[in-house]
Amino acid sequence: MSRNLAKPFFSKPPNEYSLSYMDNLVRSFSLYIQQVQNPGEGRNTTQVFTNLQKHDSGLENGSVFVSDGVLRIPLESKPYCASFSVLGSIGTVTVTV
Repeated sequence: MSRNLAKPFFSKPPNEYSLSYMDNLVRSFSLYIQQVQNPGEGRNTTQVFTNLQKHDSGLENGSVFVSDGVLRIPLESKPYCASFSVLGSIGTVTVTV
């Protein structure tokens, strides 16, 4: 976890039970859990993605999926259409010889 976060302080325990020590300990653990659970900036030298979806169905903005070997990021305003087909007709044509 290298996100330039201030690490919580865990002091040495006292010889006897202390309410203030327990309060500080719980506060430090709460801060640590909050830091671990919140996303932060990332800078990676190597990244491996396994088992990626092949479409953006059900993904939140900022998630990653793969299509034809290309990583894509879904945006709410621009849904990704994996494939589509169109069939249409206009009137009829009669050919006589």
